[in-house]
Amino acid sequence: MRRALAVFLAAVLFLDIICLGVIFFTRDTSSNRKKNDDGIFERAVIMAAGNNMISDKIIEQAAAGNAPGNYNFDPVYENIADELSRADAAVITQESVISSEHPVSGTYPLYNSPAKIADELKKLGFNIINIATNHALDYGEQGLLNTIDCLKNTERLGVIGAVADKEYASAPIIRNIKGIKVAFVAFTDPIPQKSLPEDSPAYLCVSSDESLIYDAVASAKRQADFVVVCAHWGKEYGADVTPEQRAMAKKLGEWGADVVIGTNPHELQEMEYIDNTDGSRTLVAYSLGNFVSTQTNGELLLGGLLSFELVRNTETGAVTLENPKMKGVVTHYGIDASNTRLYMLSDYTSELANVHAVDRSRTPDFSLRYLKKLMSERISSEFAE
Repeated sequence: MRRALAVFLAAVLFLDIICLGVIFFTRDTSSNRKKNDDGIFERAVIMAAGNNMISDKIIEQAAAGNAPGNYNFDPVYENIADELSRADAAVITQESVISSEHPVSGTYPLYNSPAKIADELKKLGFNIINIATNHALDYGEQGLLNTIDCLKNTERLGVIGAVADKEYASAPIIRNIKGIKVAFVAFTDPIPQKSLPEDSPAYLCVSSDESLIYDAVASAKRQADFVVVCAHWGKEYGADVTPEQRAMAKKLGEWGADVVIGTNPHELQEMEYIDNTDGSRTLVAYSLGNFVSTQTNGELLLGGLLSFELVRNTETGAVTLENPKMKGVVTHYGIDASNTRLYMLSDYTSELANVHAVDRSRTPDFSLRYLKKLMSERISSEFAE
């Protein structure tokens, strides 16, 4: 009897050990990543924002209460900082140059932002800055070179769309983002009115130099797991995608772009996948609109914050794109464009919309309902969040 009891207790103890082992080895720990029959996966979240347009009103706001030459841009962006903190990498188009040798200006046709804006972008988590825009040469060659220097001297910021040494004109910026090599390339289609001197060492990537864009994208495809192209293109102040945008998007996809991020129209435009002849697909967001601005029409005050996940199978090395989403971002301001603030559309309220100092003669129906309707008209339910 005693022998039988001992055998029984030993069996119970053995089963307890087995159960504890199963629980321990199957629980979700930092060293036990999710795995299925296809392998172990790493995920990286990428975000992208549209035109960062620093107007005179925003500059005045940032300067108020500070010593001469000092600026605080935190209040403009603080309401969306938590959203941006989810990104492992983020890209933005800096519409104005950043040149300490020229006067600060936020009025058309010349834009030059204080150097403090570079620190602000870094603080928000933007680490890839596109400077290929039609305003890149507002202050000539020196303004462009100063912008590159300022951004590159700000720790962890990568600059795309222009280089200080044209020998590297077709070289993409490549970042290792959670084990995934992501390449970034940029160009501007509206070509600045000014041009670089022929003997300039600098280079601004423009759409007319299509062979160089091809080289840059092809080089990016060879060196990286994933290729993002920022295209400052399209017609200003329009919701409709131009035939030229669609044609260029098709070329970029065939050359190797996995995602194309558009800016310049100042308005949010549609998103879609385009099919490539090799069977792949390219995600195209034709325009993210304005990230921040103090423009006066309602449609110019709703921009988009694009996000998507890159998923890498660590056993096969394959990288795929998942969960592409576009969230609305609203620029809010008071009378005479005072107290400019950004809000996620999901956080914006009817009370805020009612006191917005938008030009009501141009957008008489401006309201929270108006903004949500605009978002749904521009971005299909497949991508809206």
